[in-house]
Amino acid sequence: MADVKKIATRESYGRTLAQLGAENERVVVLDADLAESTKTCVFQAQFPERHFDCGIAEGNMASIAAGLAAAGMIPYFSSFAMFAAGRAYEQIRNSIGYPHLNVKICASHAGISVGEDGATHQCVEDIALMRNIPGMVIVNPADDTEASQAVRAIADWNGPVYMRLGRLAVPVINDPETYHFEIGKAVTLREGKDVTIIATGLMVARAMEAADQLEQQGISVRLINMHTIKPIDKEAIVKAAQETGRIVTAEEHSVIGGLYSAVCETLLETDNGSCKVRPVAVMDQFGQSGPAEELLTLYGLTAENIVAKAKEVLA
Repeated sequence: MADVKKIATRESYGRTLAQLGAENERVVVLDADLAESTKTCVFQAQFPERHFDCGIAEGNMASIAAGLAAAGMIPYFSSFAMFAAGRAYEQIRNSIGYPHLNVKICASHAGISVGEDGATHQCVEDIALMRNIPGMVIVNPADDTEASQAVRAIADWNGPVYMRLGRLAVPVINDPETYHFEIGKAVTLREGKDVTIIATGLMVARAMEAADQLEQQGISVRLINMHTIKPIDKEAIVKAAQETGRIVTAEEHSVIGGLYSAVCETLLETDNGSCKVRPVAVMDQFGQSGPAEELLTLYGLTAENIVAKAKEVLA
């Protein structure tokens, strides 16, 4: 995919948020002194009266967002995933989740692909934290097209949403002319009968590479883009389990509490626990400082590791 156009999903967020602001006066944006990094600076430049820099006080920002939502606005709460899901967790749980307010938490710099910012700024626990909040929707777009459509879709969703965005530029794999994003509805990118790969976020492009390698070796691969982790598309998971009997999950998140956990929970509660499942994820570790691509390789978040896990479940 070296010749494929690459765009960071945080860039998609900033661009589309500004477009949405022009269309809907109820949209307001809050940031924690990170507008340049989260790309809400694009919205800020066009609508300064609707952009609020709350400083390095994410908990307070969550409370302000809750108040704006209660007043009928549609607040987009923006910060790094580590600070949005981590530092502001209590306020998100109690002030946004508990009253089920219409706040959109858009967390950039998620995962280990933040790179040189190191373990303190990398977040591989955020999906697990947000999944535990009742009623919280979790969206993890794979590319520019999906992220742009997701920014619009969550504005129409009545209730709290956590959307995960990345710093690293990723391949644009979806055609903006034909692609349609729907919350809670997975996208089957290719059909197959031997093994299913279920990927989310930046791992979708890597899963596509893995599927190509496996197909060249005579292995038929079903590939699913699970852009919504909650509510997860149980129908797509069960269908894959029953028709292929083997699943590999791929995520830039901890193996605990993310996509792998959600898939396994679904299989057990639908009596499909006999399906073999293997994860490609961060294996109960903290991140570390280093170039993003090198870290992804170090932690096994690669097409090659997806291929290895697929062969493992096929053995």
